[in-house]
Amino acid sequence: MSRAFIKNDTSDERIVIPPRAPLPPGVSNYVTPRGITLLTSELAELEAERSRVQHDGNDGAEHARQLAVIAQRIAALCERIASAIVVNQPDQPRGEVRFGATVTLLSLKGNSPGGERRFSIVGVDEANPATGHISFTSPIARAIMGHQVGETISLRTAHGEESLEIVKIE
Repeated sequence: MSRAFIKNDTSDERIVIPPRAPLPPGVSNYVTPRGITLLTSELAELEAERSRVQHDGNDGAEHARQLAVIAQRIAALCERIASAIVVNQPDQPRGEVRFGATVTLLSLKGNSPGGERRFSIVGVDEANPATGHISFTSPIARAIMGHQVGETISLRTAHGEESLEIVKIE
């Protein structure tokens, strides 16, 4: 008989929680001050959600499942917060691409010659390329770290080799 015709209130399906952004083995969990604030805000929101679900008056398998999902998300987030190393940008050397820097690159050859890109190098949990925040573990961040304004770096992409000049570091 198809499962569609069976009522199953105990829901013994395994709960799958999407993993947090990956942090390579052996790599420290660097975060910006903004990043740690985002993580602690996320934790507060999850704890408020857990409290709301606990006191909503519902009972049963779906209620227990919701609480289990929230508990697992809180545990993963607490682990990430506990391993966080906050890096203050003013403590970083000036004139060199470092964690927390905002960098402007000029494409010299490759995908879009003459095009500029600007992004900030942040922790893995704070990364969001759509808003110009890239992880320090990303290929482009690793390629430019330690370099200075005026230097040209090569980056191998899926579309071929790209030459980029560092034109500004903030």
